[in-house]
Amino acid sequence: MTRKWLGAAIWLIVAFGWSHAASAQAGDLSVLDRPRHALPGDVRLVRTGDEVTLDWPSGEGERGQLTLSLDRHKALIRGIAIAGRTVIADIDPAGVVTVGTRDLKQGWTVFFDNPRERAFDSFPLTLSRDTIRIRAAGDYTTVTVTGATAGPFSGSYQFTLYPGSRLIRAAMAMSTPRPATAYTFDAGLTVPASAPAPWRAIAYTDTADAIVRRTGAAMRGPAVSPKVRARMIVAEGKSGGALGIVPPPHQFYYPLDYANNDNSAWYGSDYRNLTGRTGFGVRQTLEGDGRWVPWVNAPPGSVQDMGVFLLPDGGDAGSATRAALAYTRGDRFKALDGYRTFTSHYHVEHTEAYLNAARFQQATGVPDGLESPAFVKRFKDMNVEIVHLAELHLPRKALDRAGDRLTLLRTMHAETARLSDDRLLLLPGEEPNVHLGGHWISFFPRPVYWTLDRKQGQPFVENDPQLGKVYHVGSPEDVLKLMEAERGLMWTAHPRIKGSFGFPDKHRDTPFFRSDRFLGGAWKAMPADYAEPRLGRRVLDTLDDMNNWAAAASERKFAPGEVDVFQLTDESEFYAHMNVNYLRLDGPLPRYADGWAPVLDALRGGRFFTTTGEVLIPDFTIDGAASGGEATFGRNTLVRARVEWTFPPAFAEIVSGDGARIHRERIELNGAPFGSRAIERRVDLRGRKWARIEVWDIAGNGAYTPPVFLKSR
Repeated sequence: MTRKWLGAAIWLIVAFGWSHAASAQAGDLSVLDRPRHALPGDVRLVRTGDEVTLDWPSGEGERGQLTLSLDRHKALIRGIAIAGRTVIADIDPAGVVTVGTRDLKQGWTVFFDNPRERAFDSFPLTLSRDTIRIRAAGDYTTVTVTGATAGPFSGSYQFTLYPGSRLIRAAMAMSTPRPATAYTFDAGLTVPASAPAPWRAIAYTDTADAIVRRTGAAMRGPAVSPKVRARMIVAEGKSGGALGIVPPPHQFYYPLDYANNDNSAWYGSDYRNLTGRTGFGVRQTLEGDGRWVPWVNAPPGSVQDMGVFLLPDGGDAGSATRAALAYTRGDRFKALDGYRTFTSHYHVEHTEAYLNAARFQQATGVPDGLESPAFVKRFKDMNVEIVHLAELHLPRKALDRAGDRLTLLRTMHAETARLSDDRLLLLPGEEPNVHLGGHWISFFPRPVYWTLDRKQGQPFVENDPQLGKVYHVGSPEDVLKLMEAERGLMWTAHPRIKGSFGFPDKHRDTPFFRSDRFLGGAWKAMPADYAEPRLGRRVLDTLDDMNNWAAAASERKFAPGEVDVFQLTDESEFYAHMNVNYLRLDGPLPRYADGWAPVLDALRGGRFFTTTGEVLIPDFTIDGAASGGEATFGRNTLVRARVEWTFPPAFAEIVSGDGARIHRERIELNGAPFGSRAIERRVDLRGRKWARIEVWDIAGNGAYTPPVFLKSR
């Protein structure tokens, strides 16, 4: 295929007919190219009577077929096939959009909001099928069915094919003029409740990691929403094969304080507003963890891509589930030579639980039930090697009941030491939120004892006969002195949102912020907005602004990823809320007893990249300088990166700043899943202070690096 076909080329527009005859007559209209043609990536389009089939290379030596009906009296999806086997046929897309109202007191960048507590309503997807448009963008092909509505939302329904992959993205692409809208959506596939089901079983993986199958009346009874692993649900075809409905692993889940397993799948009849239909799909919780439940932003006019993936498979539900989990590497973070995985900001409150359990049990050793906490196994199972806690983030009454502050710190230090080994370095940390303004994280390279409320006349530091040095802080100046004395780091937790609304902007001119002990602000995908092609723009913008503010090398800032969740159990849907930092650390994992200064040095030096897990950037340089380093920027500065991915890639951006503005150079990426490539681009960086790279895939997953900086004179 020549490159002239790349870009946004519309290949076919036809009207949907009211009958076989009408659709056949309409089918000869508006064909903009040959009726049989290989689209980019060897996607073949065939029109036969009142059906359109897209045939694409779905894997090595294998092709898939998606057949759509142009007759409104028939199911839209006539069939989905893999390697010549139809795994499911005669089904319709289904969706439910729940529409509430955002409290815009703090604008759209908000977490502390509860639209569930105000009036809301739910609306089923209706699809009038006015026209079908088939369009290529790069190597990917999108089929757009117009005439989609759900309450105040309107737009289209889209299927996107990715050559080399079995994945089909199925999405309601709709907008609303309604002001201050917050919403959730559910998605799936259905047939009339009176029709025979085109599947023999509905299956899912339960929280005991066992495949559960429902057949007969059990799969067609009143709709239920089970707790599931792997965030997916599967229909096994009558003649073999299976079809999974798989949400984007991170984008689908709006942020919550608790990573609960919120019954994110459904199957059965009359699910919510889908009256008279039976089917299966995935769903978003309306109630969340019962705390702050912000739902998803829908600014007026923004096109919300409410998408999930259909994953056909030639095997059974187990095979389909394994295929889906391959895209998240089994919900694990890949080991990379020269890197260690690091994650931060966990309110597991193990310290408080330990002290209370010890008191209640009158235990002199480790209390029963806390010998090996569930969160330790979860981290190890995910190949998370270094975990920085945010303990003691509780009301004062709860902390006082557990013990005085020095007892709490001594217990936290002892327990993080006990639970660390050669696979997991569990590190003490807090979100103290005192003296500086906004919320912030503390991190030291060894156990440090300090109190938060220095009294009149109390010394800044004194020696305790058992604990050694004990610091007392009562002001921003004290906090900075502590960090300098102990070579610690501090940074803004959840910048510009939650309890850090307005920060770090409000303290950008303070001595502690300008110090090299203030690292920057932490990244998390919050808030949710499905009009964005990337996650976590809030913090990426903050990162760029902070480095435009920097007047000296010591003021350069970074944005490591944070997770910021409470309580991790065996059932938690943890991966959906996760990101991780890959620190450039050679040699074995640091030993707790030796201290962990290399971890802080890597963060302070910008020697890491941050990712949701699916996209990796193991190599990135600008004129040979890696992230955190310095380079001489010029007219033809060479930017190099090596990128790996699981989901098909979407785009990369080279982002740079000149002290006042942000500049972006976009690089379109296309390719099969589970691939890699080298990016090499000559970029004009004259007048820029810093530059970095981001890479994003078609599911909204991504990775970004800290900047390379203009060489200091």
